[in-house]
Amino acid sequence: MSKKSARNTRGRIVSAAWQLFYEQGYEHTTVEEIIELSATSKGSFYHYFDGKDALLSTLSDLFDEKYESLQSSMPPGMTAMEQLLYLNRALFTMIEDSVPIDLLSRLLSTQLVTSGEKHLLDHKRIYYRLLRRIFSAGQEAGTLSNRRSVNEMVKLYALCERALMYDWCLCGGEYSLRDYAAQLLPTFLSGCLPDPPAENRS
Repeated sequence: MSKKSARNTRGRIVSAAWQLFYEQGYEHTTVEEIIELSATSKGSFYHYFDGKDALLSTLSDLFDEKYESLQSSMPPGMTAMEQLLYLNRALFTMIEDSVPIDLLSRLLSTQLVTSGEKHLLDHKRIYYRLLRRIFSAGQEAGTLSNRRSVNEMVKLYALCERALMYDWCLCGGEYSLRDYAAQLLPTFLSGCLPDPPAENRS
């Protein structure tokens, strides 16, 4: 099987699983239903996943797909900070609209206790690659500070997003994740902005 075909098969399984999780809940979704909706086979499913629980970690794949699709839709001329806030708003809107809070909670909790791979921290993800490009371009354009390295700023941004998601889950989704992030992220990330010119400092 070619790499492209393998990615397509795995992608169909992941998409079908999360569609079913959203529509009927994680507990009420069976592996057989995922196989049927994805038009794959039992052998293909178990080639990629040990079982239904293993699909929880693929939520990070959906996040990456969202970020990848947004790369071409961002309005031109945005500063690096504007791009970051745009991406965050789009991602958190998707989470609020299509990711049940109990599943997001499950994903975050499994990342805390797993002794294996921590998917949210995998720096090979599209998420991290895109963030590195944005921060690097922002430094080159002078709209982001050079006091911190690109990797340090990426770590700060990812930390802020995870913290906001954890808190939202802890609070049972009682407020808008998207709107709360829009209020707090600019403050969290203000340290990434360049210092104002000396004549403008009080």
